[in-house]
Amino acid sequence: TGHELGHKKEAFDRWMAKIVLAVVGYGHFFIEHNKGHHRDVATPMDPATSRMGENIYKFSTREIPGAFRRAWGLEEQRLSRRGQSVWSFDNEILQPMVITVVLYTLLLAFFGPNMLVFLPIHMAFGWWQLTSANYIEHYSLLHEKMADGRYEHQRHITRGTVSHRVYLDLFHLQRHSDH
Repeated sequence: TGHELGHKKEAFDRWMAKIVLAVVGYGHFFIEHNKGHHRDVATPMDPATSRMGENIYKFSTREIPGAFRRAWGLEEQRLSRRGQSVWSFDNEILQPMVITVVLYTLLLAFFGPNMLVFLPIHMAFGWWQLTSANYIEHYSLLHEKMADGRYEHQRHITRGTVSHRVYLDLFHLQRHSDH
């Protein structure tokens, strides 16, 4: 849901995406996916594109930290162009991070230390869902590098797409590799 809302144009929908992603502490996905992944999909620069022969475990150890690093770099560049500090509240990574901290603090205060077991499991499950979706839907996609050093247009993907029935209930993700 956070993924799909992040693609919307309305400010309310985009804030809802940040909130939904903040629930599992993965708010940086909003930036990385929309500003990084969509630009570099199916190229070696994209941490969210799984490579031919790469298993999901190796992919996750590259994709999860790579997504955060790229999101932070993208926000740093955006805020620098605007003459703002990366530590300002205009940082769209810090916004959902604050929501996560407040939400988890309230849950700990209300439900007690049992949440220290539940919350990491909850976060890991949410992160794994996004990572496994990226793995399956982008597996082996690769744009060819052209003579001028750029990659071919996104409509021309040289390897196949994955379309599993299990993804039919996940907000049209089954054809997500059609970028």
